[in-house]
Amino acid sequence: MKLTLGFSPCPNDTFIFDALIHHKIDTEGLEFDVQYQDVETLNQQAFSGTLDITKLSYHAFAYAAKDYELLDAGSALGFGVGPLLIAKDEKLAARLQAILDGKAELSTEDSKLRVGIPGKYTTANFLLGLALPALQDKIALVFSDIEQALLEERIDLGLIIHENRFTYQDKGLHKVVDLGDYWERTTGSPIPLGGIVIKRSLDPQLKLRVNELIRKSVQYAFAHPKSSVDYVRSHAQEMEEEVMYKHIELYVNRYSENLGDEGRRAIQQMFDKALDLSIIPSSTQSLFLTN
Repeated sequence: MKLTLGFSPCPNDTFIFDALIHHKIDTEGLEFDVQYQDVETLNQQAFSGTLDITKLSYHAFAYAAKDYELLDAGSALGFGVGPLLIAKDEKLAARLQAILDGKAELSTEDSKLRVGIPGKYTTANFLLGLALPALQDKIALVFSDIEQALLEERIDLGLIIHENRFTYQDKGLHKVVDLGDYWERTTGSPIPLGGIVIKRSLDPQLKLRVNELIRKSVQYAFAHPKSSVDYVRSHAQEMEEEVMYKHIELYVNRYSENLGDEGRRAIQQMFDKALDLSIIPSSTQSLFLTN
C-alpha cells in the first residue's frame, strides 16, 4: 500500500523520516510517496486534504482538524526552539524590546512596521500575534528569503524559523524577541511548532501502524545519527554541517519520539489560548490520535 507523505526539506524533518522512506526500518509493506514543501505550502495542502500524512504548523492544524488527527510521533516541540523576531535597525530592535518589557508603548508609527512572516498559518505568526498584536502589516515570504528581504529593507522586521536562527547574526541582523522564550515564560510549557497529522478517513489500525513506524524512524535516527547525513545535506540549502546538526539537536527531541502527557498538554494549552483570543475557529473534533 502506498501513502502520500509531505514534509519540509529542513534537517529536522529529513533526519526524522530518513529511516522510514529509505527502508532502514521494516515498513511492514507500506510505501511512501514523498513531497518536499516549505511549511506554509504544506499548511495550504492540508486545508484541501491533499496528502494522506503531512507535516504542518500547529496553528494550521486548527483549520485542518476536521480532516486530520495528530500523530504522537514526529512533532517539533521543546524549550528554546521558538521563532525569532529580528530587525536590521538596532535601535528599532531595542525599542521593541522595551515595549515587550513594559518599559515603553507601541507608537502609531511602530504599528505600521512591515513584518516578513513565513506564512499566515505558521505557529510563528500565531506567536507574533500573542506577543505584539498591533503589528498587522504582514508580508508572507518563503522562510529562507526573510533575512535577505530585511537586508534589502523591503521589510522592517523579520520572523525567522528553522536554520535561520543560527545565521542572522552573521549578517548583521539583531534579535527583537525569541517568541518561544516569550511563550515559555508566560505558560511554563514547551512550545509546539509543528506536528505530523494523518487523514481521519484512513483505517484506524493503519493510522496506528503509521504512527509506530514514524516513532521507529525517529528511534533509528537517534541510534544512528550519522546514517542520514548525505540525505539531510542534500536538502539543507548548502548549510554547514555544524549548523545542520545544531538544527537537528534543537528540533528533534523526546517529543519527536512521543508527545507524552506534557506534549499533549502544551498543544491543548495553545489551542485553548487561541480559542480564547478568537484566533482560530472552534472545533468539536478530538485533536489526537486515539488508540
